[in-house]
Amino acid sequence: MRLAAALTWVLLLAGFAGPGLATQLPSARAEAEGLAGQLLVAEPDLGDPNFSHTVVLMLHHDGDGALGLVVNRPYGTAPTGELLRRLGVQVPAGVAGETLLFYGGPVQPEVGMILHSADYARADTRPVTPDISVTTDPTVLAHKAQGRGPRLAIPVLGYAGWGPGQLESELAQGAWFTLPADPGLVFAPDPGKVWDAAFARRGVEL
Repeated sequence: MRLAAALTWVLLLAGFAGPGLATQLPSARAEAEGLAGQLLVAEPDLGDPNFSHTVVLMLHHDGDGALGLVVNRPYGTAPTGELLRRLGVQVPAGVAGETLLFYGGPVQPEVGMILHSADYARADTRPVTPDISVTTDPTVLAHKAQGRGPRLAIPVLGYAGWGPGQLESELAQGAWFTLPADPGLVFAPDPGKVWDAAFARRGVEL
């Protein structure tokens, strides 16, 4: 995406729902390690308001730190056609409706990514699990609006990041528990029920 489009995206979301999308993933090695591909589920007493009752899809985790995206906290909606126009993406004929935008975490809210089902890929698409991928190019939203994009997709703004040893410390303190990354939770039609559904699986062998 052109820089001008990225800057417009920031302004757009200031009017619709919050801050915006940039063109690249935060710096992190591409290889999946540690908890990458898992869901991090906040325990009920986790006091940080940034993560209270959140479910985080982990994209990266190793000795250098960790990175993930919150998947159950919507920001609000933007008209799909206007959203695409402001992003500099050609709007397909007949596009209507709205796109629900998600809070991905408190770090770099100007950075955006699209989590989607693995039935779609572009040059910048990165697999997270066999069923879930992440793409930074907003053209995916236009393709989805045309019916030739991924079956499931959520655009997220910002991300969750941990320094070396930080997430391990939080896990040891009992702030989180982990689950396999279930697309049914990541792409749930009602995000407000995702944490309850994930918490109900705590300690259950899947």
